[in-house]
Amino acid sequence: MRYISTRGQAAPQAFCDILLGGLAPDGGLYLPQSYPQVSRADLDAWRKLSYADLAYEILSRFIDDIPAADLRALVHKTYTAEVYRFTRNGGDAAQITPLTQLENKLYTQELSNGPTLAFKDMAMQLLGNLFEYVLDKRGESINILGATSGDTGSAAEYAMRGKHNVKVFMLSPEGKMSAFQRAQMYSLNDANIFNIAVTGMFDDAQDIVKAVSNDADFKKTYKIGAVNSINWARVAAQIVYYFQGYFLATQSNDEMVSFCVPSGNFGNICAGHIARQMGLPIKQLVLATNENDVLDEFFKTGVYRPRSSKETSVTSSPSMDISKASNFERFVFDLVGRDAAVVRELWAKVERGEAFDLSKAPCWADLPKFAFVSGRSTHADRLATIRMAQEKYDVMLDTHTADGLKVALEHRQPDLTMIVLETAQPAKFEETIREALQVAPVRPAELAGIEKLPQHVVVMAPDVAAIKAFIVERV
Repeated sequence: MRYISTRGQAAPQAFCDILLGGLAPDGGLYLPQSYPQVSRADLDAWRKLSYADLAYEILSRFIDDIPAADLRALVHKTYTAEVYRFTRNGGDAAQITPLTQLENKLYTQELSNGPTLAFKDMAMQLLGNLFEYVLDKRGESINILGATSGDTGSAAEYAMRGKHNVKVFMLSPEGKMSAFQRAQMYSLNDANIFNIAVTGMFDDAQDIVKAVSNDADFKKTYKIGAVNSINWARVAAQIVYYFQGYFLATQSNDEMVSFCVPSGNFGNICAGHIARQMGLPIKQLVLATNENDVLDEFFKTGVYRPRSSKETSVTSSPSMDISKASNFERFVFDLVGRDAAVVRELWAKVERGEAFDLSKAPCWADLPKFAFVSGRSTHADRLATIRMAQEKYDVMLDTHTADGLKVALEHRQPDLTMIVLETAQPAKFEETIREALQVAPVRPAELAGIEKLPQHVVVMAPDVAAIKAFIVERV
């Protein structure tokens, strides 16, 4: 399996090379040269597997430069009930991502039972183990530079803390995350973890990461790597839970399901797109945004119009407060027939702060075959959905999953199973849960009082040169 850049001007690479590299040298994102295909016989055989064994079967289709026995050991080390132990709603921890049935043919899928109570743990825990394995084999080290709008940062830091040969520099927007999210990150005092709060929005932090990653000399000299969903391994790991959700929600592989995905950076739903391209029987991929509805606008109009950081709303579902969705480039690459020249032209506009419009392009007629539909949710919507889910289903939702359920109900089809991907536990957004329900969400006992712990963070302007200097001083 070789990986190519969406911009077409980078040599094909093996998995372990792109694992450590993040962005391609031409500024594009890596994707497999072709998606491996899953047969009916594969689905029949996989239906009975444990999550770890299923992960091995799927990931081995994408990873052929790690010996099979080693890859199997890595996924079994990652996907255990001890790591993903914070289940609720009666979920079975052994299933890793258990379903909660709300009503007939309507489910949520628990993806946030890991150490940071967010779906990012599903991929990040594997990424930490893969990094450590490959670096040890090569005798190398790496300095991770990432940006977070809430959950990626803590998931990355918990996955990488204490790992030898790894340092993490995580950028986050100052004051734009929940108190719990900030505490999860900033309370860590591991010597290899560095938190930087950027005076701006998430997009400012993400732009810095891209600028540093596009500086080939700096990246090479200081061994800069990425754990944001620009890293292909993140997306690959997320493909697994679509298969698991499908198997748990259906009785046979003749059935189809739809998935609804709260979406910010497009990585989560991009994994669903790839699962569908591989042959998983997905009828629709329902994309849900909050007030920052750049992606909803695209799927409804063909216009991709990233906002400036000043135009990006600060909402009660902050992990979706994103106006430039990094992984969207991967989907557009597929939509335009994998024509890298077209992608280069489109993203040259994006990088100039301009919009692009595909509604008149020939590829727009092909959009229905990718089965995407979309919708948006506001603060009032998510409060109402949180209240409804509590009253009707006796289930407490976090703010992002509430956005997903609201949009899922708008697109639900008769006699078709709908699975809403749950992205975080309510404890991460206590302020909004209190506003909706007048009660505090329950949190795991070991995380009680985390906001009162000493916090370790440096506040900096969104200045690429200053961030580079900060990194250089510490590596």
